[in-house]
Amino acid sequence: MVVGTIKTLIIGSNGMLGSDLCKAFPDAVKLTHREIDITDQKQVLESIHEIKPGIVINAAAYTDVDGCEDNRELAFQVNGHGPGNIAEACNKIGAVLVHFSTDYVFDGCKKEYVETDIPNPLNVYGQSKLLGEQKIVENMDNYRIIRISWLFGIHGRNFVETMLKLSSQMDKVKVVNDQFGKPTYTVDLANRVMNIIEFDPGIYHLTNEGVCSWYEFASAIIDNVVPCTSEEFPRKAKRPKYSILVNTKTEPLRHWKAALNDYMKERNP
Repeated sequence: MVVGTIKTLIIGSNGMLGSDLCKAFPDAVKLTHREIDITDQKQVLESIHEIKPGIVINAAAYTDVDGCEDNRELAFQVNGHGPGNIAEACNKIGAVLVHFSTDYVFDGCKKEYVETDIPNPLNVYGQSKLLGEQKIVENMDNYRIIRISWLFGIHGRNFVETMLKLSSQMDKVKVVNDQFGKPTYTVDLANRVMNIIEFDPGIYHLTNEGVCSWYEFASAIIDNVVPCTSEEFPRKAKRPKYSILVNTKTEPLRHWKAALNDYMKERNP
């Protein structure tokens, strides 16, 4: 498959990941949330049938982890049934689907997770994203589900910007030091998607290399951070202690610290 020559559709093109996917696939047809509602099965079927892409990349999602606890039905519609609608449409026209899932499909009881480990999400966000995976598998065969973690990118709200903002407003910023994962830069992720499309259908883990806690991640961004426990900083949605995705089916991306350096250069040219 020569990916660069195949008509590509990006759904969720104005989001944090979607914006960098647009740079990686400059000739793609691009649809924002205002232009396509993935929860509307009829609209999705009609839009994809009309565009007739060979590849569909779905970057649309409801990613507010705590917000999902309050808006359970919306989370399952967008993160669960929405991808199912896209998969159904892709199957009808013979298109490849690339979809992004999350480390939060796992419960954190293991130190690290490979693609074949059994999901067991702790929160509504993880449950809704797992439903999305299941709906895709039910509706088609030619999919690439890419699980990602701790995403940061220049085109959206993310942990790096939150830390920089809090650092300027507070003497000390408390950040949990007992949840571990792999920060992942949207630019690096988007640039690797073309390779994943050429691989066999299935589920892939794709992150930047290097394991850290949220506190360690914050310490690389600001200098007035102090560690705390998850008990000291309660959140509405329960988070897994470990959500470390192992890239067993593809080359891992560069270390997250190198990616963070590039991010900081991009935001402060």
